[in-house]
Amino acid sequence: MTDQSVSIRFPTDSAVTATPLHDAARRRAPDERPQQIIDAALAVFDERGLAGARLDDIAQRAGIAKGTIYLYFENKEELFREVIRHTLIDRLDAARGELAALGDGVSATEMLRRYADGWWAFLITPSYQAVYRLVIGELHRFPDVAAFYAQEVVSRAHALVRSIVERGIATGEFRAMDPAVASRMMSAMFSTHALWVCKQQVFKAVAPLNPSEVRDQVIDFILRALRPDAPAATTAPDAPHA
Repeated sequence: MTDQSVSIRFPTDSAVTATPLHDAARRRAPDERPQQIIDAALAVFDERGLAGARLDDIAQRAGIAKGTIYLYFENKEELFREVIRHTLIDRLDAARGELAALGDGVSATEMLRRYADGWWAFLITPSYQAVYRLVIGELHRFPDVAAFYAQEVVSRAHALVRSIVERGIATGEFRAMDPAVASRMMSAMFSTHALWVCKQQVFKAVAPLNPSEVRDQVIDFILRALRPDAPAATTAPDAPHA
């Protein structure tokens, strides 16, 4: 990716931290309390998991009374939904607005590059990685929260990429294909490589590379797969029956 392209900005929140909030947190204005609770919840969820986290721990981390949490959130699951909204959904909605503002003056290829660049920068933040670990490791225990994540995060992200791919197909920049498949492949490749980059001590294949190099490799692979002259995927023939 060239430095001349401007990425879609995904605002980053404060990094997940194990440090208890300062006593000044107790004196924060009431309208700051929800954010205070969300920040503390993400840190505790990351440390103890969704199942192991207690509202008492979150209240202590936030420097507030446990009862204050109930003024804003019904229970732990609803608090986790709000963490997801704040960490992911708000950013996806902001990105959609920025892409819409670009209008017809930017090609689908450049639009996809900008989105991918900004999304990648967010995927390797501690906040996203904390949520991703929880999603992969624990949401099977919380089917309602899992359904919320699938509908509000996965579907949103896929719809955003799908709209770019559809535009590229219409303009002839991309080959004819199922846009839903393209969005699914791109999502999987970016999430997986972001995890590998954040855990280079485990995933040695990317250890020699810096995050921007890995990002560029993934984007280049995706754009080459979308080119009009790229061969269409074929379905493997069924194996002969015995």
